[in-house]
Amino acid sequence: MPTPRSRRSPLPAVAATAALLLPLAACSAPGDDGASGGGRPLRVVMAFPPAQAMSPYGDDAITLSRLAVTEGLTTLDADGAARPALAASWRRTGATAWTFTLRDAAFQDGTKVDAEAVVRSLTAAGKASPLPRVLSEATLTATATDPRTVRIVTGQADPLLPQRLANPSLAVLSAAAYGKSGVDPLGHATGPFTMTRLNGAVGATLERNPAYWGGKAKAPGVEVTFVADGTARANALRTKAVDVAEYVPVSQASLLGDAYVHEFPSARTNGLSLNTRRGVFADPAMRAAAREAIDPTSLVEGVYEGRADTGQGLLGPGVPWAADARTAPRGRAAAAGRAEVARTKEIVLATYTNRPELPEVATIVQQQLRGRGFTVKQVVRDYAQLEADALAGRYDAFVQARNTLLDTADPVSYLASDFTCDGTFNISQLCDERVDAAVGRAASQASTEGRHRAAAAAEAAVLGTDALVPLVHERFVQGYDGTRVEGVALDPMERTLVTADTRVR
Repeated sequence: MPTPRSRRSPLPAVAATAALLLPLAACSAPGDDGASGGGRPLRVVMAFPPAQAMSPYGDDAITLSRLAVTEGLTTLDADGAARPALAASWRRTGATAWTFTLRDAAFQDGTKVDAEAVVRSLTAAGKASPLPRVLSEATLTATATDPRTVRIVTGQADPLLPQRLANPSLAVLSAAAYGKSGVDPLGHATGPFTMTRLNGAVGATLERNPAYWGGKAKAPGVEVTFVADGTARANALRTKAVDVAEYVPVSQASLLGDAYVHEFPSARTNGLSLNTRRGVFADPAMRAAAREAIDPTSLVEGVYEGRADTGQGLLGPGVPWAADARTAPRGRAAAAGRAEVARTKEIVLATYTNRPELPEVATIVQQQLRGRGFTVKQVVRDYAQLEADALAGRYDAFVQARNTLLDTADPVSYLASDFTCDGTFNISQLCDERVDAAVGRAASQASTEGRHRAAAAAEAAVLGTDALVPLVHERFVQGYDGTRVEGVALDPMERTLVTADTRVR
């Protein structure tokens, strides 16, 4: 049975770091020891290689956003409120209609950002397959009123439309991005950095966009390397092969020291998704037995070394109002007995290596499930190798980390995409009328207080199905030398990392 590599094993990390240094060697000027910027490109190592050749309609859209390559009509501030981006202003003109006025901006290929470009981008996103998660419970129809004005009509009243339009999958691209073979954002976006080269799943090269509407970026470019091994990312930072290391493993944080470690709360919940459509966990009693077998408290100290919080629900401390609004799960089935569990077929438990704690979490979860009588086989691979199978429901159980505010800075979008019948990221394959109704009620609420209460009720409905067992709520650790690097974004919503202000001193 495959088991995850220990995150404290030095030899694989040394080998991975050596491999990492090779592509980065070309990024440093002769005589540059990494101790001084000298106007050179920023060097960043990221955890997730492209899964879809930088398609803007999947998780690669987050990478493009984190690298300051793409933008949408709006952006989000630290509180999750919509702020101007390519749209300078907007107003609601009816129950389902909004008008957005564009700022003066240009694409990285030199063409003008106009209303027709916005309409083209939003229309293409609405026709994409699979549909971007942010559109899983919303429909948008965009029309150009004049060259600088876009009218957007939603299928139903959508008070979150300005926040929705900040989602990275709704980035605005130039006409040249849309070809017969797919959508290519390289050189066709609007951000402060232009992605000029993508080397498969190995790395990417970004250059400063001199025509950026928000002002010239402080770094001349960014050299990106994708490395799934978290220890290798930390070692690359320690040896100054990189300036910024995304998602430093908690096991490496104390070794790096305070100057390199920047910890902050997140809206990320790590959970055990159980396949409700087929296999052992199609039986609610078996899901209940799995839930009862799991002890999340053992994960906080045993895996996360205190840099996480015990899972209390779908929405953790990164959603500040969640604890006070939470209600008890509704409608849970009685758990199957130990003898009944022992008669079930072998289940396949999968997770990915890109977040180095998850394989260790999966091993402890595997042990706890075995303690209840389940026979468990473990599959651990790079996320890009698992995503399609996970979404197709080919695993019985899946340990994953999810940012519950990622799509609209509002958890209703997460609840809709992950737990409704038509959800586009429904790894648990859940289709429950009560859950759909509860999420629908939450989506219809216009007031902030009403949405919070309804979202808490929807959370209780989901937890009542045992489609997901909450494990821990993560805290993020980004790695960079604070004495040399400035302008790195510490974003609980994970949409930004590199900004126009990021540079090496």
